[in-house]
Amino acid sequence: MRRFLVIVLAVLTVLSFAKVKIQFWHAMGGWRIEVIQNMVNDFMKLNPDIEVEVQYVGSYEEILAKLISAVQAGTPPHVVQLNEISTQKMIDSGVIVPVQDLIDKDPTFDVGLFLPQVLNYYRVGGKLYSMPWNSSTPLLYYNKTMFKEVGLDPNNPPTTFSELIEACRKLVKKDEKGNIVRTGITWPLYAWFFEQYMALQNQPLVDNDNGRTKKATKVVFNNQAALNFLNLWNTLTKEGLMINTRRADWTAARQLFISQTVGMLISSTSDVALLMNESKKQGFELGTAFLPLPDGTQRGGVVVGGGSLWILKQKNQAEVDAAWKLVKYLAEPGPQIVWHKATGYYPIRVDAIQTLLVQGYYQENPHHLTAILQLLTSVQNYNTQGAIIGAFPEVRNAIDMAVEKMLTGELTPKQALDEAEKNANKAIKEYF
Repeated sequence: MRRFLVIVLAVLTVLSFAKVKIQFWHAMGGWRIEVIQNMVNDFMKLNPDIEVEVQYVGSYEEILAKLISAVQAGTPPHVVQLNEISTQKMIDSGVIVPVQDLIDKDPTFDVGLFLPQVLNYYRVGGKLYSMPWNSSTPLLYYNKTMFKEVGLDPNNPPTTFSELIEACRKLVKKDEKGNIVRTGITWPLYAWFFEQYMALQNQPLVDNDNGRTKKATKVVFNNQAALNFLNLWNTLTKEGLMINTRRADWTAARQLFISQTVGMLISSTSDVALLMNESKKQGFELGTAFLPLPDGTQRGGVVVGGGSLWILKQKNQAEVDAAWKLVKYLAEPGPQIVWHKATGYYPIRVDAIQTLLVQGYYQENPHHLTAILQLLTSVQNYNTQGAIIGAFPEVRNAIDMAVEKMLTGELTPKQALDEAEKNANKAIKEYF
């Protein structure tokens, strides 16, 4: 009998110390893999009853494809990071646990501490479906040293399209044979910038209030606002004032700027830390500024990009609870500050920003502050909250393909808009 009791006690002891194991899939490559792993290691030290397997799965597109396969196989991860345009598709999937449901049951969680500008993207119909995490917006980066060299004011970057074109013309440098060896600007060929310039001009991308009051049924971007941006892109390209990358080639765009082949770059705020370091290595002074606007246009705002953390349904409630603990932790001020400093993705919480302000961080690192100020000064409405579309990847592809044809001279800017509109609407209709 005594032996039996000893065995029972031993089993109960083992069970009491059994760890809950969860998987966390993310899409952050390069040096960010180690940053994320270290944050999760800290979480596990604070929660020894939870074991987290962290896995870098690849790009956002790859992680979504693998997630679909895992769900179909009945082995979904517990937490997955997806880009912002996956929101409607994930809501429609029926395989997620909306974080709002978990927030409502958790008195320790204060959603009022989060930036409303960030929450508003992932809140649909008044409900928060995923936890904002790596939030970013586009930013104008410029080479202050190069500006001084060509007679441009390094403390007054271009704020309008006409000023941008003029600055690009001054930045052009040719060799003795007349070949252009340095030019004005670059940004990745990616529809995200098209979307941003619609919001900057306070215009929606799709109908039904950007898909936020009812599901989007068609795009509404074939207008003057979109034409303003495509005309700029076309002019810069035709005059040799811009170098275009392959589609979504963020690395190539960054490298053109780092190597000082171009004097300006429009890219994600997530590049701030990297470009601060690289500019020092290359010996030039970095500048950052809000995105320039079409002349005479009132500023709307930028749309939150990047990604968020989704919690997947599980058979074991203990695993869902553990996933919620992890997601909450990654959104806390400490981890958010670590993530912000290491990357440039801005903190999603007011208290994290306040802590950095008090510590004098932004006084020493003003480029991080530029990104936050551009977000905080953005008009808040359906246009700047960003579009919610089930077929968002296909809509982006339609825009990218049309822009490519414009850049090769196959289509005019207006023809490119017409084609993008037709193919995007086809994709939205097929999604239904």
